[in-house]
Amino acid sequence: MGSKVPLTVKAVDTAELMRLEEEAAVLGLNGRAPVEWLERHVDHEATHYLRPVLAHHLEERPRFSPHWRCLVLVTMRDGRQVCAGLDVLPATFERLPDTLEEASQSTIGQTLDGPIETLPDWARRNDV
Repeated sequence: MGSKVPLTVKAVDTAELMRLEEEAAVLGLNGRAPVEWLERHVDHEATHYLRPVLAHHLEERPRFSPHWRCLVLVTMRDGRQVCAGLDVLPATFERLPDTLEEASQSTIGQTLDGPIETLPDWARRNDV
């Protein structure tokens, strides 16, 4: 699979987000939050959104190169949306269903590109 990052946003439920975070942890990829911590603090009823922003290459680990560094719009237990990072293998991302219309993808992209609280900032603000 090539290293061209797709220009799309994919929606995932919390169970899928946890699966993606776990895969990143097992593979030793960066740009992720601890799964156990996320399980305690995300809104389990919410939909979360992933948008690849760059192809990341690891010369020392060619088996996992490239992988896509994604911005994730995560809804927390208090209802706030925050921006987090997550590295995802291209094949994993491609398997996620395309469920969002172009207008929704554009709105989510604008949210991620705008002034938005990061996951670490949310954690500090909430003393967790």
